[in-house]
Amino acid sequence: MSEVKVNKISPRTACGTTTLGDSGDTFTIPSGVTFTNNGTAAGFGATGAASWDTTVKTSGFTAVSGVGYFVNTTAGAITVTLPASPSAGAVVAVADYANTADTNNITLARNSSNIEGNAADFVINQQGISITLVYVDATKGWITTDTGNSSDAYVNDYIVATGGTETTSSCGDYKIHTFTGPGTLCVTSSGTPVGSDTVDYLVVAGGGGGDSGFSNRAAAGGGGAGGYRASGYGPSPLQGLASSVSIQGYPVTVGAGGAQDSASNGANSIFAGITSAGGGFGFGGLNLPTPGAGPGGSGGGGDYAPNGTPGAGNTPPVDPPQGNAGGNGNEGPSPADPSSVYPAGGGGGAMAVGGDGPGASSGQVGGAGGAGAPNAITGSAVFYAGGGGGGVGRPSAVRTGGPGGNGGGGTGATGAPGVSGGAGTANTGGGGGGGSPQTPSVGPGGAGGSGIVIIRYKFQN
Repeated sequence: MSEVKVNKISPRTACGTTTLGDSGDTFTIPSGVTFTNNGTAAGFGATGAASWDTTVKTSGFTAVSGVGYFVNTTAGAITVTLPASPSAGAVVAVADYANTADTNNITLARNSSNIEGNAADFVINQQGISITLVYVDATKGWITTDTGNSSDAYVNDYIVATGGTETTSSCGDYKIHTFTGPGTLCVTSSGTPVGSDTVDYLVVAGGGGGDSGFSNRAAAGGGGAGGYRASGYGPSPLQGLASSVSIQGYPVTVGAGGAQDSASNGANSIFAGITSAGGGFGFGGLNLPTPGAGPGGSGGGGDYAPNGTPGAGNTPPVDPPQGNAGGNGNEGPSPADPSSVYPAGGGGGAMAVGGDGPGASSGQVGGAGGAGAPNAITGSAVFYAGGGGGGVGRPSAVRTGGPGGNGGGGTGATGAPGVSGGAGTANTGGGGGGGSPQTPSVGPGGAGGSGIVIIRYKFQN
């Protein structure tokens, strides 16, 4: 065996390449030998090896492939953004420098690539952890390789989102997003079954408007409540399934209430493919030849006339039902009988059909609005989607309009001059109260109440 001793090996031409040995040769590096790299070393080590940058990072930064970083979170949480559009074999390593990652986490932002096959960021929340990630392909994306155990870094187990008016539940573990107008729920972490990966919702549409009465006798029906759809925190017969979410923005629509005196339904409320239909308008003779009250989430109440039929509820149909039909009006003993007050029917509500106009023998009142439903998604029970009460006719004597259903339904007009049907309460989906004749003019009905959308999910344990 021969030995060559030199201080420097250089190529024969400037900037040339020097090759050591031939294919298949083996070079043995004895114990204790140190290689010092002052340039670029390519092809050394297996895929997944990183060269460590010994400048400690104390704020967020974008990582470079092939480099490991010491990250100090003593002053606060830090986000490390992974390289964009990485190639197969790209490697990034991160180590908790100060053993503070359990208090101030290190987030590995995926930068549009998957991590362990999930479209979600990784969070290092254990002190002293060191993580090496290798990019494999578009399906799995970045995979941890330092221990072969991806639990060293984990996908955020809980949903993270913004939008609407954000509050925290009294127990402290749930986020609540309330929308009283249009907006967007922006989901930045979709969570896992270990923590949370579904949201509960309450979606209530705008209530239908109450119509005006007509002629000397004809009172108008109350507006139907806006459709009520929920996945929890309310009466069990009305509960649907919780909704799964992904990382994206979910537009939220909150329906307006129907206008008074215009045969106007309430507008729909929408969240994540869940649509609650606006409440149907209450029918009054003023809008003849309209054949009857409007169908909707809950139907509007009918007027006194035989052709003033109530509106159907749960239209379009969903399961569980989103509302009920309106009540029928009452023509009374005869048009010539002064005791006949021709009471109109109440609008339907989430929990009950609108009440029929009972007539003079039953207290000279309009039909009651159908009962709304209680829901405690915000932490305390609130009633939503009550129907509007029916109005009464015969303005020669003051009668009693039908009461609105609990859940924001407006009261029906009494027949007294200058008295209109009560408006549905804003952000409840309550129907407007029906109007009265008030000859020679008309007594206006009440506008429907606007809807609401509320979303709730667990964000910590």
